[in-house]
Amino acid sequence: MADPEIKSYEPHHESQSAAVTESRPVKAVLMAIALAFLAVFLLLPLVVVFHQALAMGIGAYTEALSSPDTRSAIRLTLLVAAISVPLNVVFGISAAWAIAKFEFKGKAFLTTLIDLPFSVSPVISGLVYVLLFGAQGLLGAWLKAHGIVILFAVPGIVLATIFVTFPFVARELIPLMQEQGNGDEEAALSLGASGWQAFWYVTLPNVKWGLLYGVLLCNARAMGEFGAVSVVSGHIRGLTNTMPLHVEILYNEYNAVGAFAVASLLAGLALVTLVLKTLLEMRYGAEIAATRGH
Repeated sequence: MADPEIKSYEPHHESQSAAVTESRPVKAVLMAIALAFLAVFLLLPLVVVFHQALAMGIGAYTEALSSPDTRSAIRLTLLVAAISVPLNVVFGISAAWAIAKFEFKGKAFLTTLIDLPFSVSPVISGLVYVLLFGAQGLLGAWLKAHGIVILFAVPGIVLATIFVTFPFVARELIPLMQEQGNGDEEAALSLGASGWQAFWYVTLPNVKWGLLYGVLLCNARAMGEFGAVSVVSGHIRGLTNTMPLHVEILYNEYNAVGAFAVASLLAGLALVTLVLKTLLEMRYGAEIAATRGH
């Protein structure tokens, strides 16, 4: 006699297959819509940026990028990224390791705090730093008395950038470590390895591709951040303007070539990030998918 469970399962399986199988015209329409959306909202803006940047020729383009204020904005952007990204890597690894490998009070609260920059406007986060470190802020008088300058200087820009970017590394590593569990680390400890050795030789190699993903995303956001940095920088030309802020200033001064020239550097950064991400997926796709549990 036939198994009733098999009989009841087969029609359900067929209905699922029918639900996800579309005709060729429908597939063609869906693909056309997706490609048109990407062309209008992603490809076309990139084309416009590079076209406007080169509208007056290569000479005007290189002159715009070689101006003192532009070079200062580029240096500051690189400096902020060079400080904030390594700090976020340390925080992200530490937070992910604690959340995924240990049980402790406040674990859910820590996870919620990591997601905070995703739910708070960058402008609001910048305003919070003004209320803390500004002249009329909570710590303003103490900082002034001790000659410490945070707002409208590099420290304030770094702090604001760290705040808006710190979830990227942690959020990439937490699900990876949770999926892997504690088995490998426990085996290493049972064989005599110390906690640091288990982390360095077992945990970290298992999440290296997820870590690289997080670093790429964190770096791209750090260099392209506008809202929070705009509030705390003071827009001091040649001193506290990052590349996004410098683009705004040039555009407001009707210097379209200069604005789009700097914008093309940021667009190039986005393209490089996308290419690196794609190369990682192509070369190590199987390993990344395995570690991420797909």
